[in-house]
Amino acid sequence: MTTRVQVGGLKVATGLWQLVEERMLSGINMKSKDFWSKFENIVNELSPINNALLAKREKLQLQLDDWHRMHQGKNVDPALYKAFLKEIGYLLPSVDNFSVETRNIDTEITHQAGPQLVVPVKNARFALNAANARWGSLYDALYGTDAISEAGGAEKGALYNPVRGEKVIQFAKQHLDIVAPLEDRSHANATRYFVEEGLLQIALDDGCITALVEPDKFVGYTGNIHQPDSILLKNHGLHVEIQIDSYNDIGRIDKANVKDLLVEAAVTTIMDCEDSVAAVDSEDKIEVYQNWLGLMQGILSAKVNKNGDTITRSLCDDRHYFTPNGDRLTLPGRSLLFVRNVGHLMATNVVLNKDNEAIPEGLLDGMLTTLAAMHDLQGLNNGRINSRAGSINIVKPKMHGPEEVAFTCTLFDRIEAALGLMRYTIKLGIMDEERRTTLNLKACIYEAKHRVVFINTGFLDRTGDEIHTSMYAGAMVPKSQMKQSAWLNAYEDWNVDVGLACGLQGHGQIGKGMWAMPDEMAAMLADKIAHPRAGANTAWVPSPNAAILHSTHYHLVNVKAYQNRIKQNTRASLDALLTLPLMSADNTLTQEQVQQELDNNAQSILGYVVRWVDQGIGCSKVLDINNVGLMEDRATLRISSQHMANWLLHGICTQEQVLSALKRMAAVVDEQNGDDPLYQPMSPDFTGLAFQAARDLIFKGTLQPSGYTEPLLHQYRIEAKARIVK
Repeated sequence: MTTRVQVGGLKVATGLWQLVEERMLSGINMKSKDFWSKFENIVNELSPINNALLAKREKLQLQLDDWHRMHQGKNVDPALYKAFLKEIGYLLPSVDNFSVETRNIDTEITHQAGPQLVVPVKNARFALNAANARWGSLYDALYGTDAISEAGGAEKGALYNPVRGEKVIQFAKQHLDIVAPLEDRSHANATRYFVEEGLLQIALDDGCITALVEPDKFVGYTGNIHQPDSILLKNHGLHVEIQIDSYNDIGRIDKANVKDLLVEAAVTTIMDCEDSVAAVDSEDKIEVYQNWLGLMQGILSAKVNKNGDTITRSLCDDRHYFTPNGDRLTLPGRSLLFVRNVGHLMATNVVLNKDNEAIPEGLLDGMLTTLAAMHDLQGLNNGRINSRAGSINIVKPKMHGPEEVAFTCTLFDRIEAALGLMRYTIKLGIMDEERRTTLNLKACIYEAKHRVVFINTGFLDRTGDEIHTSMYAGAMVPKSQMKQSAWLNAYEDWNVDVGLACGLQGHGQIGKGMWAMPDEMAAMLADKIAHPRAGANTAWVPSPNAAILHSTHYHLVNVKAYQNRIKQNTRASLDALLTLPLMSADNTLTQEQVQQELDNNAQSILGYVVRWVDQGIGCSKVLDINNVGLMEDRATLRISSQHMANWLLHGICTQEQVLSALKRMAAVVDEQNGDDPLYQPMSPDFTGLAFQAARDLIFKGTLQPSGYTEPLLHQYRIEAKARIVK
């Protein structure tokens, strides 16, 4: 049983009350009684609005279901469908042209295009790794991943392989030629870097001295100007530090004694309280909040076992240089941190209202993550500043249309007033991952025009909503064909087009989704350059190494120039967005193809759910059916479960086929997790909670609100935790 403290009309879990009382309010000019009283007012005022918005979602979905049942199997006129969406208020009139008016935005958001990490803040080690991933070793990222081929004797092994090392150095020198090309020859020919009269000079192996084609790309150094320890370069807003050390094992064999390139990588990071987190009760939520607080106070630490030794990991300090003219230059040593709150759907009994009811979880997240971030704003951060612009950056997921965006802005208004913050201190990141938000994106941005600093596409969640919204329209194409669908290509372009039209260039991030394969870095280097070329000034990556490697794309691509070209293009089509990804009458599948799709989905669902329910792991590298590791969170689960529910509904498969696939894939997942001592096998009895949860996500999929997985996952995880306690 959760013990509680009565504060006014609220009943607050004791552990949370203590966290707020003893740590969150420490140094903040507010009494505990006043804090909870003001939060109670927010709960009383906004809970009914929150619930009404959820009721509207359900009403619209019922109207859509009825319409699709009536027109199922018919060749529907697109104009008729569009008229229906307008009639029920799903598709809203376009708003007049405008430009966002957000102020006091951090330069990492406005001017630095670069990679973005998303990590579960509930895991302190992951959170610290991500926060410190602002800078990283290009040599290490190349050497330790498949970004460098093992061909020609360049295999990775327990000992350093000089053949592989030489390949790494060649890649790095070529990268320097992109970042800051020389007037003559290549950085591979450099034998010495030095500073003379404020300019970078480079001695070459033929005895000549050369300089940079663009001298202004040299922005700093450390050490002595004649024999510097490092040279700092800047290109397209990102920094690269050439580290020089003649005593280092790598540096002493390099002609210019270069030991490494330290690159600016994860410019921003989203600390996630939502999809990548399994937080179902007060114990979990307290861990989420105290880790976020530790980051904002600059004191979060975690013990890590490395090579048999226990080390304590903490936040990095800022980096200090001399400018070319000898002045001091300080650069942030840590990624700029956003925090992603939960959406509007779930309620939490961590706090009960005056009627002993669970309150909307989004209200609690907003209030407490803002209170924690005030430690940063008020300088209570041990010198480890997060926002230099004096802002709190909150990403809000799973909002359905402009009304829900407006509600989030109202919540932020109330929080700012309650905590004594200037209006618009809290900035908003809009996840464009629900169909009603996509179709009305311009109106959504308009509602947040004083707060918005971020929009981002999310293929998996957006596809999950595409399926659920049109569940009764017909059978959806296989997942493998979904990426070729007209709506999806239009969706990715539409997000950039609308963001640029609303003035986000120079005022916010236009982001793209996750590279899900953390072990496939060669493929990422080949493919993910498409994101900056599409006009996205940030894109998600699954690890610090991936951020380091993805940073090379932003040196190759001037995102602002690409955005300027995109502004001149024809905008993505609304009609294409409204084209449903349905199987055509002649798109018949063989039983083998159906079985392959079922097995793929079932294995994906089980591999994720078993860790969520049994171990409370909300995000991890999960092996797919081909044993390729994928970083998965609830978005992956949403699309897979909704797709199977859709095929069941339309008779593409039977319940017996699905259950057979689940049982067969449970044995596969058990084998894949055989080395995990905490793992609880699902086979051969198939009676465990994780297996039951997976079944329900599919067989009850049509009944889940917007196809979300949270209600069922929370239900089964709570039961699993209760069994552990017993």
